[in-house]
Amino acid sequence: MPALQSAIDSALVAAHAAADKLATDIVILDVSEQLVITDCFVLCSGATDIQVRAIVNAIEEALHLAGEKKLRKEGAGEATWVLIDYGDIVIHVQLAEERIHYALERLWKDCPVIPLPATINTER
Repeated sequence: MPALQSAIDSALVAAHAAADKLATDIVILDVSEQLVITDCFVLCSGATDIQVRAIVNAIEEALHLAGEKKLRKEGAGEATWVLIDYGDIVIHVQLAEERIHYALERLWKDCPVIPLPATINTER
């Protein structure tokens, strides 16, 4: 069963917020066929820990305004890899070098990628 449309919509809100803070390599993966605990992963990168924190703050604010309730957040102290869990979506904001090292896209390569609208600029 593919991801719920509500999860995709929330993932797109997060992706827009990340793009507004100049996040790079924004990807949304439909992991619903592989995991029972969530529908979508949102992956994005920041160049510095300061930018990672800014991206995380923007995502949290945008999802709060959209009525989403955060379940947990991990990694905010060091801000090299911050995971934000909203239940239907899980967001990973990583430093670029962490993203390369852990290669989540490779781990989840069998999962469909949800296309981003043209309004989300991921080319930086």
